[in-house]
Amino acid sequence: MHKSSFSAPYTFAGRASAVALVIGAGLAGPVLAQETSPPPVQAPPAAQDPTQDQRVLVTAIEVRGSNLRIEDATVLSYLPIRPGDTVDPVVLDVAVRTLSRTGLFADVQMGVQNGVLIVEVVENPIINQVIFEGNGAIGDDKLSEEVTIRPRGIYTRARIQDDVGKIVELYRLSGRISASVTPKIVQLEQNRVDVIFEIDEGPETGLQAITFIGNQAFSDGDLREVMVSKQSRWWRLFTSNDNYDPNRLDYDREQLREFYTNRGYYDFRVLSAVAELLPDDSAFSITLTVDEGDRYNFGEVDVVTENDRLNADFLKLILPIREGDLYESGKIEQAVDTLTYAAGSAGYAFVEITPSYRPNPETDTVDVTFNVREGQRVYVERINVVGNTRTIDPVIRRELALTEGDAFNRTLVERSRNNLRSLGFFKDVTIEEVRGSAPDRSVVNVTVEEQPTGELSVGAGFSSVDSFVVNLGVSESNFRGRGQAVVARIEWGSLRQNIDFRFTEPKFMGRDLRAGFDIFHSRYDLSEFSSYDYRSTGAGLRLSYPLNGYTLLSTRYFLKADEVIVPASFCRGGGQGSSALCDQVGSFVNSSAGYTILVDRRNDPVRPTRGWAGTIRQDIAGLGGDVNYIRTEAEASAYWGIRPEWVVTAQFQTGYVSGWGGDPVRINDRFFKGGNSFRGFETAGLGPRDTLTTDALGGNFYVIGTMELTVPNGLPEEYGIRTSLFTDVGTVGVLDDRYLFDTTTGLRNTRIVDDLSIRGSAGISIHWRAPVGPIRFDISKIFSSEDYDKTEGFRFSTSTQF
Repeated sequence: MHKSSFSAPYTFAGRASAVALVIGAGLAGPVLAQETSPPPVQAPPAAQDPTQDQRVLVTAIEVRGSNLRIEDATVLSYLPIRPGDTVDPVVLDVAVRTLSRTGLFADVQMGVQNGVLIVEVVENPIINQVIFEGNGAIGDDKLSEEVTIRPRGIYTRARIQDDVGKIVELYRLSGRISASVTPKIVQLEQNRVDVIFEIDEGPETGLQAITFIGNQAFSDGDLREVMVSKQSRWWRLFTSNDNYDPNRLDYDREQLREFYTNRGYYDFRVLSAVAELLPDDSAFSITLTVDEGDRYNFGEVDVVTENDRLNADFLKLILPIREGDLYESGKIEQAVDTLTYAAGSAGYAFVEITPSYRPNPETDTVDVTFNVREGQRVYVERINVVGNTRTIDPVIRRELALTEGDAFNRTLVERSRNNLRSLGFFKDVTIEEVRGSAPDRSVVNVTVEEQPTGELSVGAGFSSVDSFVVNLGVSESNFRGRGQAVVARIEWGSLRQNIDFRFTEPKFMGRDLRAGFDIFHSRYDLSEFSSYDYRSTGAGLRLSYPLNGYTLLSTRYFLKADEVIVPASFCRGGGQGSSALCDQVGSFVNSSAGYTILVDRRNDPVRPTRGWAGTIRQDIAGLGGDVNYIRTEAEASAYWGIRPEWVVTAQFQTGYVSGWGGDPVRINDRFFKGGNSFRGFETAGLGPRDTLTTDALGGNFYVIGTMELTVPNGLPEEYGIRTSLFTDVGTVGVLDDRYLFDTTTGLRNTRIVDDLSIRGSAGISIHWRAPVGPIRFDISKIFSSEDYDKTEGFRFSTSTQF
């Protein structure tokens, strides 16, 4: 209750205006009271009601009432009246409303007595605690996040009613349409209250059936797959999409329209969508009536520009639409993106592209005209970099293909974004342009979200092949925030021990050169699958240089000492070792130089959905040292995004190594495949083998092809779990002839198998970006192998980031 009483000085006769002050906690629901309400505060005596034209001079202001927490000065600061002002009933009414809108008071009343403005206020209570009762489907934490009132906050009736609506909406979205909420107030001492939300959740209202009327081109089942709403079934345990939600139904109508219009049905309409509650109130039944219309093709497709700065004929050529093609609404969006990108590449950062349609029902065609409004050619006024708390600005700016003062170019913007993403320093990179200080100026904002760039790799494993091994590695790809890469790794186990240190400077001597060095010592006890022990100690230098925006040339030189050790009795008289292994025993110095050419035309370096990448590597050993060979490897991969969640990846790998100067290829320089390089087979699980000792011998040649389909798994994106189906097909083989034939008889050595037979596997890979780091699971099924191969059905790998 908010009132104002007005009395002129000469009419004040000791009369009192009856003012009843109450706590503003009147709610629609019942109220639980622990204490009796205080008696009404008596208002000052009121004078005789004035006439409309009476005005009174305020000489002083007095604040009265139960203002326990709010000081008089605070009340006066909100009051739009000061001593010396002349007031009338209208002014007093405005003042009452002003104080009421602060939300601090349950009641405000005013009156004038002998020139003194008396302000009576009753403070709103303070909330002691917020309690939810009757909730089971939704927890207290979720409800607390939804409501706006908090303990120690100010209680107002309006906020309570708003929160009731929020809770009801939350239940409605979870499929409980009949949920109801009753707020109750418990009054405490010192003007405090407990707020209780009594919740009647009601039953879940599922969807018993979704039926369609009027559909001819597509079945009910096809259309149900398009909708987000799903029919209630026992196996849908982890989704709420099988509960009725009117908002979701509106979204489904739009999904159906997009589905049809993307398949030629330009005139498609949803005539009605009726949801009927079953008699027992347990579920809804939805009936959608559709009008498919005729199937249309694209008619005349044109591009109209305001002037010749953007050539309309050229823009028309790059459109992904041709006259006579089936009408697809998705291609309209692609065409707008293509035109926007082309305009940005020409320096026009801000363009407006509006497609207009002209359907021709007689010919079932749709003419489309893209109206391009170019704007001015734009130059980069300023580049802002935000979000980098660790990486220094120069590391980011040197990856940008645009600099301040350049003409704006969207192609360069996209290349800059890919450059930054390929660093691996950032979880997300966005580059957006906003208008600058003039129409022909643009400000480019580069926003990065940093992610852990250090990696602590810890692993332990045990199997009949690998025995026990522990891995400990520390790497930092953004050392000191300067983009430098440092790797220190120790691997210790019953099979292998490695010590490895690598350093890379991405901008050597301030130039666009990537330089680094490696120092390593390795020991591999491979007796479990190839009866030898291999040791290698060495160092190397690396230098990389970009040939253009998507091609990188890398060179290297390595000098290392290799040693192959076998048991003393294995190769001597009476031993079982074959010449393919025993000829390798001893120490050798390997001096090699090599190069790599990398071409990357993918649209995204992290999660590509289109484009391709290729690599060719070649190393020549024999620049001094004791080993002579030429090793060549090539790899290519291509990506096709069917939909954002469906991506096809095709990969091809091959390699060949041959000795020169009369030298054979040593066992530690041959190719061994399996494990992560060929799923379904153990490490060195396929290829040439000594059937007598079961030793893997490696091969001089390999070829592997992989097809992988990334598929949606129904899990939220924030879980970081990606699923793909794969098939690996390939072979390893081609040993030197001296190991395949007996040197004395010239006959084939029957204990050595090397037949280049095709192996194949298929399965599922699960990639999980877990809080502790990336984890990968591979489940494989072999469909082509040889009896002497060693296979595995399951493999996992993990590392921890910091």
